[in-house]
Amino acid sequence: MAEARRIPGEPGIWVLIGGDMLAFSLFFLVFAYYRGQQPALFAQSHATLNGAIGLSNTIILLTSSLFVALGVRRVRADRGGGVAMFRAALMCGALFIAFKAIEYAEKIAHGITPLTNDFYMYYFAFTGIHLTHVLIGSAGLLYMAAVAARRPPSATRTMIVECGALFWHLVDLLWIMLFALFYLVDSHG
Repeated sequence: MAEARRIPGEPGIWVLIGGDMLAFSLFFLVFAYYRGQQPALFAQSHATLNGAIGLSNTIILLTSSLFVALGVRRVRADRGGGVAMFRAALMCGALFIAFKAIEYAEKIAHGITPLTNDFYMYYFAFTGIHLTHVLIGSAGLLYMAAVAARRPPSATRTMIVECGALFWHLVDLLWIMLFALFYLVDSHG
């Protein structure tokens, strides 16, 4: 008989994800509204972003999500290697943080801060909130690696790993939206 399908994680993580997605959706709507009010300013500011770093960070987070998915699969199957997958994802998270720090430093070195204009206020605020999610998710990845190493396997171990993975995938999804919003979409359409 085939195993019954179930939703991964626990209901609480889905509430957190739903709330986070709602908050970011509101952020995106606010940004779109003000972009419509100041298209020339937003287009000019958009052109100053480092697209190579934005794209690199997108690839890094997509790769980290692949490592997380592989790690969850290994934990569920009680196969070794889950810890290594979560550590690899953590290294990707650290690389994302390093690139974001470089990008912020570039802006600040050119005198660009959240007070420069509305575009940069939203850029620093939204990517900063996302960066906080990456830091929280990175702590989660550390915990997931520790939990994955525990023996014997248990439903609790699997649930913890699934919840952490769901949060990390949220971090990835939010970045993809931020990447599109700030780095790809320009006001001259």
